[in-house]
Amino acid sequence: MKPLVLASHSPRRKELLEKLELPYLVIEEDIDETFLPGESIERSVQRLAAEKALACISKSSEGVVIGCDTVVVVDDQVLGKPQDPDEARMMLRTLSGRSHQVISGLAVLDTASGALMTACERTIVYFQPLLEEEIEAYVASGEPLDKAGAYAIQGKAALFIPRIEGCYYNVVGLPLHCLASLLKKMGIPVK
Repeated sequence: MKPLVLASHSPRRKELLEKLELPYLVIEEDIDETFLPGESIERSVQRLAAEKALACISKSSEGVVIGCDTVVVVDDQVLGKPQDPDEARMMLRTLSGRSHQVISGLAVLDTASGALMTACERTIVYFQPLLEEEIEAYVASGEPLDKAGAYAIQGKAALFIPRIEGCYYNVVGLPLHCLASLLKKMGIPVK
């Protein structure tokens, strides 16, 4: 089997990839994650996922590299990771009592052949209305400060989310069903 490489430093992506029970290495390469003017969100996340995978070629000359980029979108506005607690509060107030989308771009690159496949996964997440005390307690926990959209569905924010439409693992940060499909097309046996 070709070696598998995860082009990410995200601990959540590492945990999720382990669910596939495939051996893998982690190579972290920083890229510019700026969206291009006029580029759709779907195209941006797929391009960024591909760039993350391609950035690892110099360190992994053979194998299959997985790149992923995930964003939280509300009213066509991308919510990244909050810079500070005040921005986390603002994001949580924006999400309160409404739905938003989590959109991930995936890229799978065979470094030997240069074959590159990309896909996009979208999940709708519904938030209950949040009380100011709930927002304050959640921000004080520290959990929202390194998460896109200022929340972690697999953490304490699960209490705020009555339902989702789509892939749960996409909201965590790595859409496993979509990834498994791409890996199978690349010849990686996923059971």
